[in-house]
Amino acid sequence: MAQSSIEWTEMTWNPTTGCDKISAGCKFCYAEVMAKRLKAMGVEKYANGFELAIHEDELQTPYTWKKSKMVFVNSMSDLFHKDVPVEFIQKVFRVMKENPQHVFQILTKRADVLLYYDKEGLLDWTHNIWMGVSVESEKVMKRIDLLRQTNARVKFLSCEPLISPLPNLNLKGIDWVIVGGESGRTPRPMKKEWVMDIKEQCKKKDVAFFFKQWGGTNKKKTGNLLNGRKYLEMPEIIETE
Repeated sequence: MAQSSIEWTEMTWNPTTGCDKISAGCKFCYAEVMAKRLKAMGVEKYANGFELAIHEDELQTPYTWKKSKMVFVNSMSDLFHKDVPVEFIQKVFRVMKENPQHVFQILTKRADVLLYYDKEGLLDWTHNIWMGVSVESEKVMKRIDLLRQTNARVKFLSCEPLISPLPNLNLKGIDWVIVGGESGRTPRPMKKEWVMDIKEQCKKKDVAFFFKQWGGTNKKKTGNLLNGRKYLEMPEIIETE
């Protein structure tokens, strides 16, 4: 568990670490860079760098948090990686269910695996589990349709890094859209008109819109103002079952 600088959450929890690149959005993966840095620092959890690793001991961590938190699950991995046993995923879901005072935000690029497990009845969705998919370009918009078919109570899209326009988004059943530009040494550009178009699509469908950052080589300098204001909308938090 760690406090997070990610604007749309409060802390991160990584019961698994490590991943593989599967689409264009993975090209400059921040988690891979961070994992290599942590390995060099001698952090035991990252002894194998960015190779997939499962951390059973992390399953007890949420039970120790005294105050309600907004928690990004697996900021350093993908819970629905094909090599994560479904039995372990179910353990993670059980932990989230048994800690209803927290909101757990899961994000995946493997929407096909997610939907398969869901249709098989292997996932126990509770009100505090938010499920999202990464949609960085038009080429992966099919992930939205797969997410929509799941039984997750709150569904969201992370359009970050946004590397192409996303016209004609089907936002039916989607509660939240996050948009952000790429950061790092060689970020791919994001155009303002792409962001504005997504914002307008969200407005028309009454979907919460969160603009995270412009990105670039200095994301603190570029900030997250859009036409002079911040858009930090969040979906409604359901308090009970």
